[in-house]
Parts: sequence; C-alpha cells; structure tokens
Amino acid sequence: MSDRRTATTGLAFHRLSASSAAALVRGEGGGAAVEELVTAERSRRLLLVRALADGLSEGDPPQPAGTDPLSHRAAWTLLARTQQHAPQAFEDTLMCPHTGMWLSLALRRLRGATAYEDAPLWVVAGHLSALAAAAATRAGLDFSLTVPVRHGRVPLPTLGCAVFEDVAEPWGTAQVDAREGRLRITAGRRTVAAGPDWSRGAPGWHAVRRLELEPTGPGKLLALDELDPYRTFPHPSPPRLLSATEARTWEEQLTEAWEVLRRDEPQSAEAMRVGLMSLAPTPARERYRPHSVTAGDAFGGVMASRPDDVAQLAATLVHEFQHTKLGGLIHLGPLTEPTAPRGAQEQLFYAPWRDDPRPLGGLLQGIYAFAGVARFWSVHRHAADAAYAPMAHFEFALWRAQVSSTVDLVHGHDRLTSLGRRLIGALRGRCDAWMAEPVPPAELAAAQEAAADHRARWRAHHLRPPVAAVEDAVGAWRRGEPRPPATLAARPALAPVADARYLDTAAVLARYRLGAPAADPGDIEGVHRADLLLARGDLSGARDAFVEQLGCKKPSFGAWAGLGRALAGVAEHRDASRLLRHCPERARAVQSALEHVTGQRADPVELAAWLGRGAPEQD
Repeated sequence: MSDRRTATTGLAFHRLSASSAAALVRGEGGGAAVEELVTAERSRRLLLVRALADGLSEGDPPQPAGTDPLSHRAAWTLLARTQQHAPQAFEDTLMCPHTGMWLSLALRRLRGATAYEDAPLWVVAGHLSALAAAAATRAGLDFSLTVPVRHGRVPLPTLGCAVFEDVAEPWGTAQVDAREGRLRITAGRRTVAAGPDWSRGAPGWHAVRRLELEPTGPGKLLALDELDPYRTFPHPSPPRLLSATEARTWEEQLTEAWEVLRRDEPQSAEAMRVGLMSLAPTPARERYRPHSVTAGDAFGGVMASRPDDVAQLAATLVHEFQHTKLGGLIHLGPLTEPTAPRGAQEQLFYAPWRDDPRPLGGLLQGIYAFAGVARFWSVHRHAADAAYAPMAHFEFALWRAQVSSTVDLVHGHDRLTSLGRRLIGALRGRCDAWMAEPVPPAELAAAQEAAADHRARWRAHHLRPPVAAVEDAVGAWRRGEPRPPATLAARPALAPVADARYLDTAAVLARYRLGAPAADPGDIEGVHRADLLLARGDLSGARDAFVEQLGCKKPSFGAWAGLGRALAGVAEHRDASRLLRHCPERARAVQSALEHVTGQRADPVELAAWLGRGAPEQD
C-alpha cells in the first residue's frame, strides 16, 4: 500500500508496514499487523458515520404519529460530546463490530438498496441515537435522548437491552435518561432502571455478557453478545437469550479453545487478542456441520453455532478471524480487478468448502480462511490426545488438499491484482510444504475420498455436457453402438443448481467414523441409506441402494457419484466407476435425455459402463 497523498485534501492513505503486509499475505499476522488493520478500520468507520450524518442532513425519516421524534442531530451532538469527554468510551462504541454492520446496512437503506430487515427506515436510522446513548453512558455523562424501540426491546449497543413485555407495537420510541451513572429507560408508562453498574442485570435489563478468557496473563475480554440486533450477519435479528446451561457451556468451551489457541496458534491468539471483539452465539447445528459467519463490515465480530468440541471451536475462531484479517486487508487494497462490464456473466469456480459455485472474490476469501484452518490442524494434530488425533489428522489432510487444489486453480488468473498475486503465491508455497507432510494412511485415504466425493457430487449438480453431444449419445445408445461419441468428453458448461445441498456427506460420515465411532449417525441431512452402507464398507449393498435411489421419481444427483465409489475396486465395473467418480454429469445428462426421449431410464451401472468405455476423462 502506497503512501500517496490526495491532491485535494493532503490526507495520507493508510498503509501497512512491510512486515505486516508480508505476514498477512502469507495468511499470518500477529497483534502488530492487526493493530494496523484496526487503525485503518477506525478511519473507515468514522467516514461511514459522517456519510450517514450527511445522508440525514436534509431531515430525519418520517415517523408515525404517536412516537417521540428521533433526532440525528441530537445524537450527533451527544456523540461529539462523548468523544471530547471520554475518547475511549467513544472508541469502544464506534469499533464494536455491530456498529460497523449497522452503518453499512443503514447507508444502503438511505440509498434505496434492498432492506435486510423489516424495521422501517426511521428505526434503522434512529439506531444512531441508541449508539450515542450507549457511548455517553459508558462515558458517565448525564443526558436525555429518544431512541427506537424494536418489538418491545431497547438495545443499547455494547451495554445491553431493556425489555418491555407490555409494549404491543412492533416499532416505537423510548426515552433514555442518564444521571450520575444510572440509566432510566422509559417506554409508555413503564421504566426500566439500570446502573450505576450497567454491566449487571436488573429487572427488565439484560446486560451484554463478557468473558475473561485469559484471567492470568495479558488478558482477553470477549463479548458473548445475545442482544444487539446487528450481531447476526447479514440479517439483523431479535435477542436470543442463552439459558444458564448454554451460557456455561459456551464459557467453558471458549475458555478451553482459547488455551488451545495459545498453545497451538500463538500468533493467531495474539492477533485475536487485538482484533476479536465479540461472538454472537447461535444454536447447535447438526453434528460435524457447524455454522459460522463474519462480515467485512463487522470487523472483529463472529457469529457461530455451538460447537461439537473445543478443537472445532478453536478451528472456527481461526477460520473466521482469517476472514476478518482479509476483509481489513481488502479495505486497504483489492485482491482482484473490477468485475466484467455490467450485464456480462461473472466467472464462477468450484469451491470445495461450498455447495454452490463461487465468484473469484468469494473463492479467495475461502482460500484464505481454510488456509488458516489447515495451519491450525497441522499443529493441533500433534498436540491432540490420542483419541482425537485421528480426527485432527483427517482435518489437516482434507483442508490442505482442498486449499492446495483451489490455489492451483486461480494461480495466475488475469483478474488478480499485484496484491492478489502475492497472496496466492505465498499461500501456494505454504500448501506445497503442507502437502509434503506425512499423514497416517487411514486418515489420508479418508480425506482423499471425502475430497473426491465432494467434487464429484458438485459436478453432478452443476455441470452440463454440450446439448448436441448428449443428443448424439442418446442416439448412439439406442442404436447399440459400442461406445459414446467423443464429443461427450468436451468441456462441460456450468449450469448452477440453486438447491444443491449437503454435498459434504462423505466428510461428515468420515468424521463420525473417526471421532464418534460408537455414535449412531441417525438422520443426517442429505445422507441416504446408500451413503451409510458405503461408509460402513458394504459396497455391494451400497451399489444396490444407489441404483434404487437413481430409480426414484426424483433421484438424487449425488447418487451418481456415490455409485461410482460403490463400484470401485471391481474389475468388471472399472469403466463405470471411473466415469462416475470423475464425470458423473455425463451419466446424469444422458439418463435424463433418455427418459425424456423414450420415457424410460437405462440401468445406471450399464449406462455408466458404456459412457466410460474408452472415453477420455475431463476434469
């Protein structure tokens, strides 16, 4: 990043030091590098606040009758007063991740973009008053200010939320009065009081939960935020209070995960100590399918489902903080050149961590995030206890291969900027080193099988052979010709299927086998009986079950890939297995066309064998 100055203002651009830039493009970067990103993010936030104030300069959005007027000018004045009186209180509120998310969404609403929430514009814009009230409270100032009410709740960012059970209207206003550190929040005829220690709960008042993850040492305070509407991305949501049991589980797992990071990923822990500010907990998902999200506008915030275990949580924190770092880096310098002209279709790619095709920018985000995941498992697999080590070896083998193949896919892409090329080049070197590391044979084989299965299922869903070639193949099949036309091996076209889901079934079942061998997988989304038989090694049973599945009225596209695995190792099915494991989209397309023309389907194994006979593979 250069030290150029603008011709009109004379202000210097933010720039990274050479050491920080080098560390970040390698996927690394400790506290010093993140401090530089935070400094740049602060300037960006101030510009967004200024842009919002400018957008509201002609007047506040109209409010319905019966609500007290919200004034952005009054909020702005209180924020300026807070900044002068107690700069740190202002900074803490400004740099809260949820502030960044709200600013982004509010500006988009003001400019006519699609709404991400059902709140009216006057409530969204009025959140500036809630922000000002929270900052002034942290500063210990006396004030009175009108703020929005959302479904009977008054959120004050970084502080907590007042709840008015008797408020029936979805949107309204409340009065916040602060005197000598005490808060009084009045909506209608009811008042909720908090303080002077507003970090403690009180009747009608829920304080933001904060965890001291490192009571001995440098210290790390993390907000476990259940309250702020802008804690979830990209759609705001009402508070979801944790039960006592949930809160205790989160506190225990976060504390243990932090210790794992301090031991296995000390540089990441150092970076997170500076830049990780809050975690918004969401309910547990299916086992071995955790869900986590970050947003570029919410620097320092993470939304995550309750994890299955501590190591998974540690890996999730690394993953999401990689996104945070890359988002901060991109705010200083783009990784890609602008997209194609308006109306032109953007190129999409296979992303082995997604069910859907991804544009180049999204693919780079995934590469960077999962490079961090691979780095975590590369160390943790040697530190984990003996019972967990197989799982850790599997995760390392899986993610190093997935990142490596994707880096190779985009290396040298003509839309990469010089910064993008540096980043991909550095990560390619890391991947080469990881690929040379030994992994126990069983875990390595499981990872390779999971990676290949995901790719095959993705191809079956999203790729289409040339239409004319498929028609020729149907004719050749019906005429009894010995092999399909060579044109069927031409590069397939990308035709994304919107409802593609659960393409990671092989990886999920491998995790059950490695991490919980005694557990009954039960009903897993996207996993059919055939998949379970395949995971148990019953290839004959799996083959019959996949054939049955492909005979259903609405067959699963992924069953073609599963059938290819079930046929593997049997000499007479070599051609069929090879075709289905590498190019299942050909079988799907020809079978569909046959059914359309004749009203009947071919035997899947016979069709795959014929399609694979002498046909060159096309990856």
